[in-house]
Amino acid sequence: MRQVQDQARRGELPPGDVEQALGTAVAARCATTLRPVLNATGVIVHTNLGRAPLSPAAVEAVVAASGYVDVELDLADGSRSRRGAGARAALLAACPAAEDALVVNNGAAALVLATTALAAGREIVVSRGELVEIGAGFRLTDLMESTGARLREIGTTNRTHLRDYAGALGPDTGCVLKVHPSNFRVDGFTSAVPLHELGPLAAANGVPLVADLGSGLLAPDPHLPDEPDVASALVGGADVVIASGDKLLGGPQAGLLLGRKETIARLARHPLARAVRADKLALAALEATVAGGPPPVVQSLHADAGELLRRTERLAQELRVPVLPHDGRVGGGGAPGFPLPGWALRLPEGLARLLRTGDPAVLPRVHDGSCLIDLRCVPPADDERILDAVRYALGALQAADAGAAG
Repeated sequence: MRQVQDQARRGELPPGDVEQALGTAVAARCATTLRPVLNATGVIVHTNLGRAPLSPAAVEAVVAASGYVDVELDLADGSRSRRGAGARAALLAACPAAEDALVVNNGAAALVLATTALAAGREIVVSRGELVEIGAGFRLTDLMESTGARLREIGTTNRTHLRDYAGALGPDTGCVLKVHPSNFRVDGFTSAVPLHELGPLAAANGVPLVADLGSGLLAPDPHLPDEPDVASALVGGADVVIASGDKLLGGPQAGLLLGRKETIARLARHPLARAVRADKLALAALEATVAGGPPPVVQSLHADAGELLRRTERLAQELRVPVLPHDGRVGGGGAPGFPLPGWALRLPEGLARLLRTGDPAVLPRVHDGSCLIDLRCVPPADDERILDAVRYALGALQAADAGAAG
């Protein structure tokens, strides 16, 4: 890898051949085509980079779980035990408002399981303003209709009232669904029914209330005052809350279902639960994430702006490039539009491709004709690697420019 970069910097390798040469070098030394990337975009939960990076505790747990483990075995008496008991206990300890928990392989699977078990062949009452399409053309409507349930759409795109829900409930209602709209926003003349108002109505009619929050925040975070959390949703009356493990929770890809004991038991008994269950690696990483110290996502979210500035200015002095204010983002549909004040190195736009294909691979943000390096999601121990990567990229860019001029 470094040999390829040196050749490019000295002008011995044509710019058009650099990417192929780097790809060949990577394939020769790795058993997987997945490459580690330093996330210098300032986006914490970056979907294209696999969302949340695992904590050291979670990585250690995954390594330990890679062999034979007691995932469904009671070692004391040799009998079969409940799968994922450790992850379940960790979740319940972290979210006391939940009576029980179930872990499946991702958030979409959690929604499919909940709506299938509660409403297959019946109606799901949901506001039109919450029927969203998220990344890669994924539509919640298509997902829910695939379960055999019928959508009972109420309200309008911009306004839904409690009376709309009340008028839709009946003997054919399987569940009421409340969906966090992710990045979708309607501003102005709007109205939505909060969970603490919807919960009593659903309970009075004996209808399960499902809240799909998505982001994975277990408890309120003063840093994100408008982001919904699992504990508050349960206190507000939700029977089951759905969240993702690899977003604000900071763990592995997983779908989390937390709620009332009888409702979670109903979902766990459904045959589909076997098809979407989480594997031992995800369960191990999830338990370690919840029970261990703050994972990288939480550390990046609460990063000190002054410390970010100090680190950024040090690299800027080494590279002799300017520093400018730069707002990071949560990403992954969490806290859309909420700025995380920080700083970035401002570099020539032409460096972006060289950094992405370098060793290490660095993903910057390209904005307004510049290549921006934001250290919010970069561990301090990797600052020197960022520095080396930028130096090599600058050398390669200068060599390429010199070759073109000659």
